[in-house]
Parts: sequence; structure tokens; C-alpha cells
Amino acid sequence: MSLAQRILDGDLRAAARLMRDLDDGLRSAAGEMKLLYPNTGRAFILGITGPPGAGKSTLVDQLTAAYRRQGKRVGVVAIDPTSPFTGGAILGDRIRMNRHAEDPGVFIRSLATRGHMGGLSRSTGDVVNVMDAMGMDVVIIETVGVGQDEIDIVRMAHTTVVVSVPGLGDDIQAIKAGILEIGDLFVVNKADRDGADRTARELAAMLEMKQIKAGEWQPKVLLTEASRNRGLDEMVAEIEAHRSYLVDSGALELLMKERCAQQFIDLLRERLFTEVYGHIRINGRFREIVDEMSARRTDPYSAVETVIAERFAGAQTTSS
Repeated sequence: MSLAQRILDGDLRAAARLMRDLDDGLRSAAGEMKLLYPNTGRAFILGITGPPGAGKSTLVDQLTAAYRRQGKRVGVVAIDPTSPFTGGAILGDRIRMNRHAEDPGVFIRSLATRGHMGGLSRSTGDVVNVMDAMGMDVVIIETVGVGQDEIDIVRMAHTTVVVSVPGLGDDIQAIKAGILEIGDLFVVNKADRDGADRTARELAAMLEMKQIKAGEWQPKVLLTEASRNRGLDEMVAEIEAHRSYLVDSGALELLMKERCAQQFIDLLRERLFTEVYGHIRINGRFREIVDEMSARRTDPYSAVETVIAERFAGAQTTSS
């Protein structure tokens, strides 16, 4: 029986194995995903992002518990940073959510960024699709916390929560490029700290300066203390309010189409790079190009144009 069929039958070990194969980039995993894909598109995808130290993992842990009390099955994709020197990752988010380890209604997968920028790992979208096919009602993605450029999560999540915290050095953390644009909900965590109310007011003031058209979603700013489970009921209610807005306004269908488009583009980009780069790496052309560039006998722009022309010319010859 294929991994995909075993996953659809509820085999958690098969799901864990496929996620590992996806993260390792094994070609065999693509065949399994082809079988799983018709069973995706039903889970609600929630993105949790923000700077390191904001308490995202504790929030995710409490959100998971809140959704479980509602009887919903929850998948968690926790992204951890990869060392630029060893390539390793601690994957500590799973440790922080250890109380859910024995809950059959919760599936937690930690992923390393492996150098991928934007707060997510390369395989995040595929892992989310596996959890979707497993029948998870909610899939929560916790980004690595690069803090200022979280564009990837917006393209993947239906609702994006930006977590902030007082005392990180910026009077107005939301003024960072892009942060105001990505949040459907802003949460000031660790609200027991001095300056929390001030941070919330400044965030709210910045949001009021945005041009919101009639009928568009107006993001709110909430205060939470995740470690004490304070403010979580309000947070869940606001997330569900945004979800209802997406459904009622028709924005959810648009988001899903945009996510499909992005998945296709990402896969196409990765596959084309692998095919072209792998070819010139094997036949020694890559080393020739580097030597030519070092000697200034060619430039990188011409080299890329030549390689692409050669590769696609060869493909056309083979097909004909």
C-alpha cells in the first residue's frame, strides 16, 4: 500500500515518513503528493509570525489547546532556524508543545529552514498539504521569526497573526517594512510587561493610518499573556471572525487560488533550477563557467543565457 493511501487511512507513521521524505527532497515523495492532493483544501491555515522572543511557540501551544477544547484536530508546523555553520537545527518548538505529544488529535512537525529565507522552510507547503489530507481541521504554521519580512506566510496562510512584544527596542515595531501589510490580527504578547499598553496603542494608531476600503477587513490589536493563558479566548474569537469574513466576502476562494498559483510557481522554479543546475554540474560545464567568469572572459548574464539556450535547445531536439 502506498504512503498516501496509508495516510488517508489514518496511519500517522506514514505521514511522518512522507513529511521526512518531502523535507529531504526525495523525488519519490512527489508521486505520493499527487495521490494526496485531491484530498486537500479543507483545512484552515493559520500563520503565526513575529520577531524572536515574542512568545510565538507558547501562543501556538495555547491555541492548540483552545482548538482541541472545541473538538477540532490540529496540525502544527513549527519552523526552526538552521545553523549557517553546521546546517543543524535544535527543533525546540516541539519540546515547548510537549503536553500535546500523546494527543491523537494533534500532529506536530518541526522543520528546519535549511537556509530558506522568508520565515518558512522549502517543504512547508507540502507538509501543510499532508496535514490537510490527514483530516486536520486547523493547521498552524509558526514561522522562524525573522520579524520584518514574512511574505512567505501571507501567501500560505488564510489568517496571519503578527505577534509583537514590548521592550524589544522599537517604539513602533510595526513600522518595519511590510509588517503592517501582512497582519490580519496583531497581538501584543507578554502584556504583563511594562510598555505593553503603549505598544498596543502605537500599533492601533499605525493601523488607523492605513487606507481601508468599505467592506474590507479591519485588523485589531489584542493583548495576551500566553504563559498564563490570558487573552487567548479573545484571540481565538477574532481569528474565527476573520475566517467568517473570508468565507462571506469570497476572499477565501481568492486566497486559495493565489496559494495554488504560488505552489505551482515555487515547484516550477525549484524543478527548473534542479534540472539545469544538475545537468551542468554533472557534465563539468559549471566549473568551466566559473573559470571563464574568474578570468573575465565571460559574464554571469551571458553565461546564464547560454546555459538556458543550450538546455532548452537540447530538450527540443530530444522531443522532436
